[in-house]
Amino acid sequence: MAKMHSRARGKSGSTKPLKKVPGWAPYKGPDVEKLIVKYAKAGKNTSEIGLLLRDAHGVGSVKASTGKKVSGILQEKGLTKEMPEDLRNLIKKMVYIQRHMGKNKQDQTAKRGLLLTNSKIRRLVKYYQRIERLPSDWKLDMDRLKIYLE
Repeated sequence: MAKMHSRARGKSGSTKPLKKVPGWAPYKGPDVEKLIVKYAKAGKNTSEIGLLLRDAHGVGSVKASTGKKVSGILQEKGLTKEMPEDLRNLIKKMVYIQRHMGKNKQDQTAKRGLLLTNSKIRRLVKYYQRIERLPSDWKLDMDRLKIYLE
């Protein structure tokens, strides 16, 4: 979604790591799953877990070593949160923009950013309702935005 609202072409994403686990890798499949569960119980979200595994433990690709993604492992173990991480981050961004707009009423750039963020949230909600990650009657309550961030 990064290039969705701009005319810039941008560059493609980063190079994916190898599909197979190298022989020198310190952790294999079950060990990686244990680390993921440990960090999830410590309150880390999926992106933080991935960064910790890459930077602190030398795990290049969780999917290559376990055959599943981090979110799939957490879902298997029953450790997923009720609201998806990307939706939560967009809601947090919307709260910050609204707080900024309260202080700076004439900021047209922030106003546009709020509209774009709002449309991204609506698209994500439709997607998560379609794949049944959110209930079909879930609505974003604008009066209670801060509750979603707890």
